[in-house]
Amino acid sequence: MSTPADRLLHFLTTFHLPQSLPAGVEALSPFREPPVRELLTRFAEKFYADSQPRVALLGINPGRLGMGRTGVAFTDPAALAEHCGIANDLPRGRPETSTQFVYKVVNAMGGPAEFYQHFYVGSLYPLVLLKNGLNYNYYDSPALVKALWPDIQLSLRQQVAELGLRRDVAVSLGKRNGEYFKRLNAELGLFAEIIVLDHPRYLMQYRSRDEAANVAHYVEALGGLIRE
Repeated sequence: MSTPADRLLHFLTTFHLPQSLPAGVEALSPFREPPVRELLTRFAEKFYADSQPRVALLGINPGRLGMGRTGVAFTDPAALAEHCGIANDLPRGRPETSTQFVYKVVNAMGGPAEFYQHFYVGSLYPLVLLKNGLNYNYYDSPALVKALWPDIQLSLRQQVAELGLRRDVAVSLGKRNGEYFKRLNAELGLFAEIIVLDHPRYLMQYRSRDEAANVAHYVEALGGLIRE
């Protein structure tokens, strides 16, 4: 019998590339590259090996320097090694700000083993998007939203069905993302409730002075979703 880890790997490594995108925009599937797939496999087998129903925490789409290199959402190479215990030879570079915030929350909630027992962290659209070589978000242009909407619907349906996610609640990482998440949910009827939190990057970039309070807010919001 396949595990959620197996199904996550299958979902990410087989999700199809779009056929037509607006000019200058491209989609990449880093999970098909052997080094990324190996790290993703090690992470999934370590933290998602059981069939515990998890709450989905879904962001926008992966960036090329975080999940695009490690295969793990909101996790750069340094965090993958230092917090998750998965050694890797990837260049460290500048720490990803979203990663820094997320792992402050993860560690405040007992560390990765405890956190990932209750939560699945992913993206509404699972592939890296670039425009002229730079990170791009699926909602950055109406034309891109229109082009990707069927694929985003498919992505969300597959993640719910294949990963055994809880249906009573899901969390949007980002307020603008939350607008689209709620629209998707109205169309698909997958979750009873969508909770919207500020995006980690926004909090680190514009509200860094309130970092402790921001982390505490996340911990309070997510902690209230954990089933005993």
